[in-house]
Amino acid sequence: MKALKIVGIVIAVLLLIVIALPFLINVNSFRPKLESALTEALGREVKVGNLSLSILSGSVSAEDLSIADDPAFSKDPFIRAKSLKVGVEVMPLIFSKALHVTDITLDRPEIALLRDAGGKWNFSSLGSKSTPTPKAASGPSSTPNLSVSKLNVKDGRLLVNRANSSIKPHVYDSVNISVRDFSPTSQFPFTITANLPAGGTAKLEGKAGPINSSDVAASPIEAQINVKSLDLTASGFVDPSTGIAGVADFDGTLNSDGHVLRTSGTLKADKLKLAVKGTPATQPVTVKYATDFDLQKQGGTLTQGDVSLGKALAKLTGTYQSQGESTILNMKLNADGMPVDDLQAMLPALGIVLPSGSRLQGGTLSVNVGITGPVDKLVIVGPIRLSQTKLAGFNLASKMSAISALSGAQTGSDTSIQNLSTDARVAPEGVRTQNINLTIPALGTVTGNGSISPGGALDYKMNANLSGGAVTGLTQMAGLGGQGGSIPFFIQGTTSDPKFMPDVKGMVGSQLKGGLGGVLGGLTGGKKSSGEAASPVDALGGLFGKKKKK
Repeated sequence: MKALKIVGIVIAVLLLIVIALPFLINVNSFRPKLESALTEALGREVKVGNLSLSILSGSVSAEDLSIADDPAFSKDPFIRAKSLKVGVEVMPLIFSKALHVTDITLDRPEIALLRDAGGKWNFSSLGSKSTPTPKAASGPSSTPNLSVSKLNVKDGRLLVNRANSSIKPHVYDSVNISVRDFSPTSQFPFTITANLPAGGTAKLEGKAGPINSSDVAASPIEAQINVKSLDLTASGFVDPSTGIAGVADFDGTLNSDGHVLRTSGTLKADKLKLAVKGTPATQPVTVKYATDFDLQKQGGTLTQGDVSLGKALAKLTGTYQSQGESTILNMKLNADGMPVDDLQAMLPALGIVLPSGSRLQGGTLSVNVGITGPVDKLVIVGPIRLSQTKLAGFNLASKMSAISALSGAQTGSDTSIQNLSTDARVAPEGVRTQNINLTIPALGTVTGNGSISPGGALDYKMNANLSGGAVTGLTQMAGLGGQGGSIPFFIQGTTSDPKFMPDVKGMVGSQLKGGLGGVLGGLTGGKKSSGEAASPVDALGGLFGKKKKK
């Protein structure tokens, strides 16, 4: 019993000591030293609030914390936090009043990340000695030697924006950062997790360091990236003015030696939209990519860009360059024999509108185009070829009734296309297609040039060269022997409702005017009511099913 009493007395004394020590040690006397150490380490003015000591946990807590921003970016704090917890070695603190930091935890901080027009971040100058501190480190190296075994950020809030911007920042919540064995002069492991704007999560895990004292953003890093449900526009990765939108998952790697940042991985985008007037794709698009980015020049090279949709595969390669708030592309897109059926889901995303109620079925699409200019004003130029497909739900005969009647053949409710090739130019001011060559087995070959306005208005001047059944029907009715027929016409209206109209002036100026004058009366019902032969103009109007004026 006596021994138990002694143990009880010892425990009681120890408890009294633990309770009394925080009152006996004026921990606030360490605040200037703590502020000075943090200011020296970060190269930014650091302010902490009232301090309190917990002997049991071996920690010092501050009620408030603020870290100044780079004055070139903002006068507001870079970091604000309601509380700061600093782990300390208790024995040196009690007996020699020395403050030895073992770990640092920021609770619910708000961190403002700003990027200027040149691509530089406001955290790049952290640790820089360009601004004198109360106790600046001496010697040739300006890297502060603040080492801690644990450095944590809990439930933080990250605000990302451009410097001096009036728009709302992109907000990332529930940011948690865990760093182990941190030292600015060596490599250290880290883990970062966060909730993304508009939903989704991100995780970055790997190693970083040693810290580049002149530019923290240029410090070496190697990490694995995992992103789920990233909203491309809400997150700020894509400017809404580009028309690009969608939700993406990403798995990949990131490696930087401080000069070149290399990333690679696989991105799967759902509800993808690639044009301002486009609508989300109904099927996901997968992109396997690899890129090298020069941190100094703020430009990079896309060495791999395999874009796949079902069995359709296109390869995108080239360079990109940051210029202020814009990114300039100079790339090539090459795809050979992509199945049209798999591409059908992407047409709305590209802003491509087919005639109402129609869709492409079967066949292949091949493209070899250059993509240049700012991302929000891209110009796409190159040849496009469509083979062995059909435009289901589009009756060409009903649109060009005169030609189908002459041929004695009907295209039916679907229009079969043997080949369609053109040299295209897609730009903000509209689409221009030159050297169109369209082969329709039931009709012949259609050639010409034209354009599509940004609003979808058509302006095409075309020429139909009849062949096969079309030639037979025309020659039998017109008595042309084996010469065949050529009919110029316009396509107007809109992409969803095209209008085929006769080019009367073109017809009159062709061989039909001189060589078929006597025959055209037969094509349009013979003579006029006055007994005179029908004029070529009246006759050609009837050729497209147009009623003659009385």
